[in-house]
Amino acid sequence: MLQPVAHDKLPVPPGKSGCPINMAIELLGDRWSLIVLRDIMFGGSTHFRELLTASIEGIASNMLASRLAKLVDAGLLTRHDDPSHRQKVAYHLTEAAIQLVPVMAQLGAWGARWLDTTPELTVRAELLAAGGPPMWERFMAELRATHLEGAPVPAHGVLAELTAAFHAATAEHGR
Repeated sequence: MLQPVAHDKLPVPPGKSGCPINMAIELLGDRWSLIVLRDIMFGGSTHFRELLTASIEGIASNMLASRLAKLVDAGLLTRHDDPSHRQKVAYHLTEAAIQLVPVMAQLGAWGARWLDTTPELTVRAELLAAGGPPMWERFMAELRATHLEGAPVPAHGVLAELTAAFHAATAEHGR
């Protein structure tokens, strides 16, 4: 999955240095950007109200609006009017955001290994880590279909498997 360095770049301002780690941290290292991407990627939320109410970390509405605008401007999300309601907007992952799946999987695995986490919130990270690159590729293909091509979320895909495991862990731990 290595990408050539000369590939299309995201429309972000120059960073404090040209170091790729620094540039990624400057874009994604604030308190909420990865959480918003996580909720769209793993929670299936695409509308502002869904993202606001589904946030277990309790993001404030002004912060959510700011992060969504930042992620759209950076080319990680697209913003589309929702045809079902004239005041509703849907946010969708771009290819650049979809390619963060391995990063999210590794970050979750690291957090599960080294931090005191709850079982129901850890189960998805453990499944993604155990599934490794083949599962990540399947999940990215699923996200491409739903976010880039407008296909419905598959009933038996990776997201469904991760969601079922989360619900089972939640029921088991009485939350």
